[in-house]
Amino acid sequence: MEAPAQGMTLTTSHERLTAFGNQLIDVHIWLREELAALREDFDAYLAGGARPRELRAHCLAFCSALNRHHAGEDGGAFPELARRFPELRPVLEELRRDHRLVEDSLRRLQALAGGLDRTADPAEVRRELDSLAALMETHFVYEEKRIVSALNALDAPDWRRSRPEFLRTDEEP
Repeated sequence: MEAPAQGMTLTTSHERLTAFGNQLIDVHIWLREELAALREDFDAYLAGGARPRELRAHCLAFCSALNRHHAGEDGGAFPELARRFPELRPVLEELRRDHRLVEDSLRRLQALAGGLDRTADPAEVRRELDSLAALMETHFVYEEKRIVSALNALDAPDWRRSRPEFLRTDEEP
């Protein structure tokens, strides 16, 4: 049988095999796209086209989605992976450290976005966005290389019944 395409599922008899690792990649792609849109909005703001209020709202929505994703990994996916694949524990701890770095960057970005129309230095906002983008990219690539196959091998019936937070996007119903 041919392997499913990224993000697809296979159905055999009455049981559904869900490729959770492929779903994780899909969420990472969505988060990358959202960050790219936020960066474009910031560029539009600098060119006089976007309002600070709209940019702040987009920033808060993105920050919330990324925090929810990482909290879902830390609280659900990573403990399950550590239980089923103990050899991944050092990798999972490294990913948790990355999550804290991303969280710190998001806090700085939110504080800067809060002062966009008053006190924030646009160059500082740009540096923080660029730093966050670089951090996210290295984190996502490392995570995808190290845990996707384990997630794809995981049978988590609860995750099939109700998609866990780390596999959700804001675009889902």
